[in-house]
Amino acid sequence: MSIAALSEQEIIRRESLQQLRALGINPYPAEAYEVTAFAKDIKDNFSSNPDAFRQVTLAGRIMTRRIMGNASFAEIQDSTGRIQVYIKRDDIAPGEDKTLYNTVFKKLLDIGDYIGVKGFVFLTQTGEISLHVQEMSILSKSLKPLPVVKRDDEGNIYDGFTDPELRYRQRYVDLTVNPDYKQIFINRSKVISAMRNYFNGQGWMEVETPILQPVHGGAAARPFNTHHNTLDMPLFLRIANELYLKRLIVAGFDGVYEFGKMFRNEGMDRTHNPEFTAMEIYVAYKDYVWMMAMVEECLETVAKAVHGTAIVKVGEQEINFAGPYEKLSMYESIQKYTGIDVSAMDEGALRQTCRDLAVEADSSMGKGKLIDEIFSAKVEANLIQPTYITDYPIEMTPLAKKHRSKDGLVERFELFVNGKEIANAYSELNDPIDQRERFEDQLLLAGRGDEEAMAMDEDFLRALEYGMPPTSGLGIGIDRLVMLMTNQSTIQEVLFFPQMRPEKKAKIITIDDFVNIGVPAEWVPVLNKMGFGTPEELRAANPNKVFNDLGGMRKKLKLDLPALTIEMVMSWFK
Repeated sequence: MSIAALSEQEIIRRESLQQLRALGINPYPAEAYEVTAFAKDIKDNFSSNPDAFRQVTLAGRIMTRRIMGNASFAEIQDSTGRIQVYIKRDDIAPGEDKTLYNTVFKKLLDIGDYIGVKGFVFLTQTGEISLHVQEMSILSKSLKPLPVVKRDDEGNIYDGFTDPELRYRQRYVDLTVNPDYKQIFINRSKVISAMRNYFNGQGWMEVETPILQPVHGGAAARPFNTHHNTLDMPLFLRIANELYLKRLIVAGFDGVYEFGKMFRNEGMDRTHNPEFTAMEIYVAYKDYVWMMAMVEECLETVAKAVHGTAIVKVGEQEINFAGPYEKLSMYESIQKYTGIDVSAMDEGALRQTCRDLAVEADSSMGKGKLIDEIFSAKVEANLIQPTYITDYPIEMTPLAKKHRSKDGLVERFELFVNGKEIANAYSELNDPIDQRERFEDQLLLAGRGDEEAMAMDEDFLRALEYGMPPTSGLGIGIDRLVMLMTNQSTIQEVLFFPQMRPEKKAKIITIDDFVNIGVPAEWVPVLNKMGFGTPEELRAANPNKVFNDLGGMRKKLKLDLPALTIEMVMSWFK
């Protein structure tokens, strides 16, 4: 990296790095550093058991410093929180050589550096639990300054790393300076662990299925395409793992589930990311009615694992995850919120209804897609408390079993909470002849331009021909469920690394860019230290002040450089 591309702070930190090395200190030591205590544990337990903290070892980032002569206070942040440390010169440098304190701690360490400290815990005169440091080690030198975070008396952040795009793009900085956001991801882990424990308790087995698939199937979505060079064949990143999990039911497993990444080459918004996490589970000898009861019990278990209660605050709403949930058929829900009965409409009538309701529709859409568009536009937002939408038109669901008593429908439900779908379940279609016909119908839709239509999967059909028992399957969008459980309104907040547009790279400024306007090459680092990162920034300054400041820097840094003339400096600004 060109020195001209670095800020003044970054240049100073690199100089400190070299000075540490010159002192024989490795800023990035390889040895393990044994930590015996954490900030939260100390704060929570010191008052009740001070003897347990007579000698502790702590490691973390320096987040604040108050240097007061021969003694200083600092705050160290580890994975659990922050704690104050008290550093006295003669304690960490007991001999005649006081370099470790006078030079290393006071001058060469910065906010963001990782250090290790050993000592004893005590109460300051103001009653703050602190660590009195007796030994200090440098564990990692930070070369970029952290954003400054300021808080008011109530602890509210009013300055810091708050730009959402920067936060998502640099999550490593976000979670350092905004550690409260870590709780979102801790709760995400609790959601998945609680669900996994529930399934394991029922005797179902966690499995893994292929991410690279020769046929994209299991959902209506547009896939990502790739190519395997050795096999010389196209492959797709999976849009769902459904068809592989059903193959395992054919193989004789009674219950299988998988938490996995899915990939859909579609739009991005507050609830969609092209890479997302889903859980799918299939249980033999069950149907979608049984699955509704299971989902209610499972989600209540998850809510209690995260919050200790089945009632979860989501925005202005209080969502109750304890069952039973309301049930509406697809047709009933549309009639309830539009006053229109679409159950007997053909494709032409549905298109007219879309026009009447100002719902967008295009020529590639068949009956199922048209009904789905009406539902999405007019019904979804009204479904706040957990609600099952059941009994979908057969055209909408090529993998579900035909309804046992209602012609033209399938045994399917989707669970909606706070206006968004978070779960989808079927009584699974296990008739191979019916399944082939459904796939053929999907091929016709693909021929009309529907990029989300399912492909024909001959191997899956072959598996069904060997026989699959009656089965119920369920898919849950983990990211959306976590949004609910953590009261977040965007999917990006619950993903460590959401997909982002390419970062706009700033132009790398080199010494030659300054030389081209007449600046001698040896003076460019001096201008950088003065805060001029580009020729444009230099030319925006006052020429006389630049001339005087350069003279001052020459003396301050004791530079062995010929003095600049006022005429030369003025020539840079022409």
